[in-house]
Amino acid sequence: MLKIFADRLKQAFFAVKKIIGRRKITFFILSYTGSTVKQITLSRRFLGTISACVTVFVILSAFVSYDYYTIKTTFNKQKLESKIANQKDEIVTQRRQIQKFSNEINTLKSTLVELNNFEKKIRIIANIEKPAEDDSLFGVGGSNTEDLDSQAPSAENQNGLMREMHSQTRQLTLASINQKSGLESLYNELVRQRNLLSSTPSIRPATGWISSRFGYRKSPFTGLREFHKGLDIANREGTPIIATGDGTITFAGSKGFLGKLVVINHGHGMITRYAHLQKILVKRKENVKRGDTIGYMGNSGRGTGPHVH
Repeated sequence: MLKIFADRLKQAFFAVKKIIGRRKITFFILSYTGSTVKQITLSRRFLGTISACVTVFVILSAFVSYDYYTIKTTFNKQKLESKIANQKDEIVTQRRQIQKFSNEINTLKSTLVELNNFEKKIRIIANIEKPAEDDSLFGVGGSNTEDLDSQAPSAENQNGLMREMHSQTRQLTLASINQKSGLESLYNELVRQRNLLSSTPSIRPATGWISSRFGYRKSPFTGLREFHKGLDIANREGTPIIATGDGTITFAGSKGFLGKLVVINHGHGMITRYAHLQKILVKRKENVKRGDTIGYMGNSGRGTGPHVH
């Protein structure tokens, strides 16, 4: 069996050698459709040329493909490295901005605390109590929040810093609302006290000397003991009479024994009257300020000499 196979292999080898040794090679083309057999004869030189061309083409294609792949890989790598570098720069910039914002939040919080302490000092000096609902700067029952740690090296800490910044921003918003409310109440109270002070009679209505004080005295007209409901300041006729506090003129005219009289309502339950004037310079419903001249000293009505009652 092995001998027969070896003989046939030997015969096939010599047949192929014989065919290759020829100058021309014939190809037979068979078809399964039953058509005639086609025969193509080609020279060995032509086949060699074709084979060389194919080989050169394959080699060139391989080189071109390799160069293209190398260039594309290098370009994509450079593009990716450039993109990564840009992203790193953006991350660094964002972290710097976050640190800057956290420092600004800390500064703003410190400013609010200082402003709140200053308001407390003003209230103590002016003896103005703060409303109970406005007692806490950072909310009812709240305390001053800790400062943000802006030196956060890792991404995890950076994310935590961002969350803490959002939380403290809301707290600062509440604190600013509370501070605004406290300052508004302080301002309104100071305005009220200023109005009270400016309306409170606090100066003499005229220059001169006191001829009769408030209280019981001997009447210069009857000689009997009577209650004197005012303070008499004597001076020459024409001496200016001024308002002792801010207010509104409620009466300006003559009234019995008081002669020419000016009445000023200072508000807050306070009223002053200026009697025995020589001349009145104001009218009813007119507003006056402390120090405004409202008339001149005289002796109208019942009196013993020029004075203002």
